[in-house]
Amino acid sequence: MQPTGTHEQVVGLLNRKLNVWIEQEDLAYFIPNTVMVQLLGYDSGYKPDVLMIDRMALAQEPLWERASVITLASSVKVLIEVVSTNWPDDYARKFEDYEAMGISEYWIVDYKGLGGRRYIGVPKQPTITIRNWINGMYQIQLFRRGDVLASAQLPGLQLTVDQVLQAGD
Repeated sequence: MQPTGTHEQVVGLLNRKLNVWIEQEDLAYFIPNTVMVQLLGYDSGYKPDVLMIDRMALAQEPLWERASVITLASSVKVLIEVVSTNWPDDYARKFEDYEAMGISEYWIVDYKGLGGRRYIGVPKQPTITIRNWINGMYQIQLFRRGDVLASAQLPGLQLTVDQVLQAGD
């Protein structure tokens, strides 16, 4: 099923803002158009909405030369999923797999506040969740309207929740 237009507007804004940050910081990172993230040894995986890759780490990726497939957490700086109607996948199933891989930072951008109350709180409202890999597990931060996003992997990134939400309006 194709994502909605507003979903793609949010993805587009995130790609643009993160690419500007990469350029400003002069880093060897990039955001591919299409890439699969999968646990090594599995036949299937996920195509994240936004994936920032460390170009220097790709030499260690066993499948990269044959296919745009990432299997090692060390290659990933930030992985972002923009929530749609299948929100349980982003909050539970993908979360478990990304945590098993040890992805250092995983964002869930719930610009419509679709997620369950146990994930985004009460009252349900648009929320950006940033999960940081610390000591073998994710530490979770919730960001809402009026907040500036704080990313451990992207120091100096100037991006607010309001900017992201406006892209989906």
